[in-house]
Amino acid sequence: MSKDLPLADLLAAADPAHMITDEELERSRDRSLSFVNSDITHIAVGGSVQDFHRTPAKRHLKRFAAAGLAAAAVAACVLVVSGLVTGPVNTAAVPTVTAKATPSNAGKSSLTGPTVKDSFGNVDYYTTVSGDTSAGVAAAFRISQEKLAEFNGIERGSALAANTKLRLIPAPGPIKGAKGTATVDDNGIPTSYVIEPEDTLDGITYRFGITGEQLAEANKVPYAYEKGNTYFVRAGNQIQLQKNPVDSRSGTGTAINNSFGQTIFYTTVDGDSFDSLGYKFRSTTAQLLQYNPSLSADKPIPAGTRVRLMPGELKIDGAQGTFTSDPDGVPLTYTTTPGDTERQISFRFSVTDLRWANRPLTGTEAVWYAFTDLPTGELAPGQTISLALNKPIHK
Repeated sequence: MSKDLPLADLLAAADPAHMITDEELERSRDRSLSFVNSDITHIAVGGSVQDFHRTPAKRHLKRFAAAGLAAAAVAACVLVVSGLVTGPVNTAAVPTVTAKATPSNAGKSSLTGPTVKDSFGNVDYYTTVSGDTSAGVAAAFRISQEKLAEFNGIERGSALAANTKLRLIPAPGPIKGAKGTATVDDNGIPTSYVIEPEDTLDGITYRFGITGEQLAEANKVPYAYEKGNTYFVRAGNQIQLQKNPVDSRSGTGTAINNSFGQTIFYTTVDGDSFDSLGYKFRSTTAQLLQYNPSLSADKPIPAGTRVRLMPGELKIDGAQGTFTSDPDGVPLTYTTTPGDTERQISFRFSVTDLRWANRPLTGTEAVWYAFTDLPTGELAPGQTISLALNKPIHK
């Protein structure tokens, strides 16, 4: 694939957050509002700037302000490509498992009926056996008896006959916050969804019985949430609600991380695929192809292939300069060119805290390097800055 392929044709959305736990997300959101509310990272080969949901930039230049960005950093911004919006939905590939129920309060429950699970292991359906009660089923699957009745169109506390298939997710059809059209497989598992205006992340995850992190994983993005602006939830987007099956051998190859803990190179093993890499590293197939021109979408990835998981050598809009790296290929320093911005430099090299790698030894400023335009984070050209926490540059 040519490096001149316009990435603008591949882009459908951008998510500026890194995959983190719910607790980390809550802690990081307040610390990273200056980035969340500023321009979303974009990529453009050849200098054509593509913007997505641009909002007025806001910067807080207190000393070391960027130290708290590691969890929701600019560099982890991952682009959701056009495959998220268009193209056929492979519902047949979504794994649906029938198994014995494993109640969350197994010590208090004896549910033994079969379940139907989605690709994440969430139980969407339970089939009753003799002796099951509404209260017992609701408790086992951590929903209220009211919700169980609502999802199944029955009265609260109704007696349950054996072999009754119960829904554990909302009944089909629009709800507030998720009014779009969904596709389901033969087992009733939701597989894809088209977002409508005024939909919300909470509405979508509630309607389909998945978490925000699972939704992000299914779409190979780091995280999907709304804070100060809407990134992932955009009217007209067709999003995936399930993962495709991957080989159990996948994901066990050798990873090379940078000093920020981000995996930037991965050596494949037998069983690895674009899907397995995408789910593990939250990289879309189009990104992997763009970062690795030797790969082909219609061919398997050979075992032993060193896959790049960042733009790196690929110059992008806002990060057109040159860089140095260590023997493993981990970037160490970068020399700025006109038009470069903190956000794009961070994205190009999977740097989660560029300012902390360039912190001053004295003074009250967040960084030592000079800006051409402070509100947008545009750096003055000709500066050599650090890309590594373990080899910071001080001034």
